[in-house]
Amino acid sequence: MQQALGFVGLGQMGAPMAANIVTNHALGVYDRAGTTALAPAGTSCHDTLADIAKAADTVFLSVPDGQASLAILQELATMTDRRVQTVIDLSTTGIKASRETFEVGKAAGMLYVDAPVSGGQAGARAGTVSLMWAGPKMEMEKQSEVLQSFTGNVFHVGGEAGQGQALKVANNFLSGTALVATSEAILFGLSQGLDMEVMLDLINVSTGRNTATSDKFPKRVLTESFDAGFRTALEAKDLKLYMEALTEAGTPGRVSSLVCDIWNECDKALPDSDFTRVYEYIRDRRPD
Repeated sequence: MQQALGFVGLGQMGAPMAANIVTNHALGVYDRAGTTALAPAGTSCHDTLADIAKAADTVFLSVPDGQASLAILQELATMTDRRVQTVIDLSTTGIKASRETFEVGKAAGMLYVDAPVSGGQAGARAGTVSLMWAGPKMEMEKQSEVLQSFTGNVFHVGGEAGQGQALKVANNFLSGTALVATSEAILFGLSQGLDMEVMLDLINVSTGRNTATSDKFPKRVLTESFDAGFRTALEAKDLKLYMEALTEAGTPGRVSSLVCDIWNECDKALPDSDFTRVYEYIRDRRPD
């Protein structure tokens, strides 16, 4: 018997992922901000979390932070007539919150899987996001068909909640570092009379190539569209989670600390901005 699927959280990442799932699977959806207005075509709308919990065996989450995920699991845990047994969390929640949420699910007889994704809004729309599964491998294999409907790559990164988050925030640190470092390098080149497009073409066939030079700068900065679909505030939030985990682990963090500071400053200077506008922040910031 085919499992019934649910999806909670229809924001910039959730809605396009749900839209990809529903092309091959029946899917019920819910968002506390207003399900009907946000629901992708073909999905079944639910009015409350309780409704979706009664209808679905497996529920995917795509919510803003760890507190939101924890609150959902705590609410599910109080329901005596729920159907849902497995919750797969695609959100970036942080290691500590992920582990706490897992324990809430476990105590209530639910399997909570830490499974954040990477690839941005464009990847969510294209169905090419990478998923970092930290949970039972057998369950990942059981869910493989639905996972393939909205991802490009699925990695089993470990068996414990929090391991997916560890890899996600490390990845976002590298992505944020590439964007900041590329901004500084491009601005230096422009000061020497070089053309940005020529610089990017050369770097992208040379050793300095990275995700910023190959994607964000050609598509979002050079064109001055600044529309990557990922907010500066979210990058700052993810780097805060990374720094908290790094500090607790006691691993080196000299570069990490500086990059985190730059993103926090950018978020304060350019609230509600797309994170590719860090280029403008670095360009226009007064020298120390």
